Amino acid sequence: MKFPEKVYTTDEVEKAKKLIDEGYKHELKVEGTPEFKEKVNQSLDLLRTVGYYELLRTYIREITEIDGLTQLRETEAVIWANKFAVENPVDAASLFIQKVNHMKEYLEGKEYYGGQAEKRSVDKRIGFLEKLEKESKNKNIKDECKRLLQMWEDAALAY
Repeated sequence: MKFPEKVYTTDEVEKAKKLIDEGYKHELKVEGTPEFKEKVNQSLDLLRTVGYYELLRTYIREITEIDGLTQLRETEAVIWANKFAVENPVDAASLFIQKVNHMKEYLEGKEYYGGQAEKRSVDKRIGFLEKLEKESKNKNIKDECKRLLQMWEDAALAY
């Protein structure tokens, strides 16, 4: 069975969910300028470091450079990202995990946007940063994880 081109109708969502439950993985494509591809590949390497790359390939088929706002295109299983979103590979990798969680919840029929859904996805992002900080052997990566985690903590305290 082939993964549906679009994941929009009930039948398409059910087919996609069934395939994923059976272990389906996308052949991840990265589309964009050479600089964009390089930054995304650095982020993908960080996902591999902590064992999240296969999770990304489960739910996301493509990461495409765009000129507009970074977003998940649920019906296409594609992350649209601008050059600024991938400038920092550590932050970009955590953003990709956040989008993976959105896509997962979309396919599971959960509310995947707003309020509590956003909190769940941000928690996955923070969890990724904590794991990367713990498992990376690169001091610069560890330091960047600490910096980003502090930013998330400060943002939470502001509410």
